[in-house]
Amino acid sequence: MGLTARIVIIGGGFGGLYAAQHLKRAPASLTLIDRRNFHLFQPLLYQVATGGLSPANIAAPLRAILKRQKNTRVLLAEVVDIHPEQGLVSCADGTQVAYDHLIVATGASHNYFGQDHWREHAPGLKTIEDATEIRRKVLLAFETAERESAPERRKACLRFVVVGGGPTGVELAGALAEIAHQTLKGNFRHFDPADTEVLLVEAMDRILMPYAPALSEKARQALTEMGVSVRLNTRVTDIQADRIALKQGEHEEILATHTVLWGAGVQASPLGQILHQATGVALDRAGRVKVQPDLSLPGHPNIYVIGDLAHCSNADGAPLPGVAPVAMQQGKFVARRLLALLQKRPAAARFQYLDKGSMATIGRARAVAEVGPLKFTGHLAWLMWLFIHVLFLVEFENRIQVLLQWAWNYLTRNRSARLITGEKSAIMPTIQQQK
Repeated sequence: MGLTARIVIIGGGFGGLYAAQHLKRAPASLTLIDRRNFHLFQPLLYQVATGGLSPANIAAPLRAILKRQKNTRVLLAEVVDIHPEQGLVSCADGTQVAYDHLIVATGASHNYFGQDHWREHAPGLKTIEDATEIRRKVLLAFETAERESAPERRKACLRFVVVGGGPTGVELAGALAEIAHQTLKGNFRHFDPADTEVLLVEAMDRILMPYAPALSEKARQALTEMGVSVRLNTRVTDIQADRIALKQGEHEEILATHTVLWGAGVQASPLGQILHQATGVALDRAGRVKVQPDLSLPGHPNIYVIGDLAHCSNADGAPLPGVAPVAMQQGKFVARRLLALLQKRPAAARFQYLDKGSMATIGRARAVAEVGPLKFTGHLAWLMWLFIHVLFLVEFENRIQVLLQWAWNYLTRNRSARLITGEKSAIMPTIQQQK
């Protein structure tokens, strides 16, 4: 059977990659377009940001992953426009790629809820660059504290504020507490890293809102035991280079800090707006595309949107969470649907998400997990989290590297990837500003 249909996949994340892999035997030519040449395992980005893993441990080249798929080519490019009537996508370098079927899986970025100027002072965690920037800020804060003689300025250096009580915020806060109380113990001469203050700020009345209330409380207690101050029902009203303003009820507070990390929300990729302009498809408040039950666009059955860019409802009408398992299952669903259509077989008309559970790690041997009616905490939940995350890594080599690194970190309480990278002009910014 000849390769007659042209399938274009935009985005090499979980959704796009799973779609491509499940189309390896399709009678079609596949083109996977991504502005990066690698697939990134985002759930472990926080470990890069806190020095536990190196970027290469959680990323794999897309060409290497797909090299045995003879019907697939990988194109390094950034898609800037989509032309449904012509069946074309346009790239930033002027390249145009024709398609018969299009899968858009470009994910999401940070949402600062209308305060985009906070981005400069409060980096989020979605890319390798975000992770290395956070690692630089965190480690520079300790280095600056070592050189700071004034107690109040040193205290500001050692105050870390994490905004957002979802899994990313909880994992970041727990990792920062471990760095301060375990990893850096005895590393400095003029201050004790245990004096570090880690604050987790959440606007709702509990952290890990998608989880059962009992697990949220267990997570809060675990963070408190680790030395993290959890501020609930607290909103951020301003962020500057050297301070953050918080409001809890009628009480307002300004805290001096040089390290604010953002994990409070996501905004769909710009391709959602492009699809809206090109097809008239509706978007939700976060810019996600409201798809049909089969994940296609109304009036455009050959265009599919999956992953974090898609607003897809579950059985009770609530939108599915922006997590890796959703994107994986959607990628597999669309691939099987296209394969059935190409082979002129009946195709599934509705995507149904199988929720296999949720889990979040808090720190060393501390985690929470929810699998159907079953709830787990502590060491068992942590081991479950380790197993699942290693299993989801795409390349076998990455799995071995991560396992060995985690074993070493567990035995030594060390984080060997504590490298400060960046331009020389960015080194010691706090001291330069003070001078």
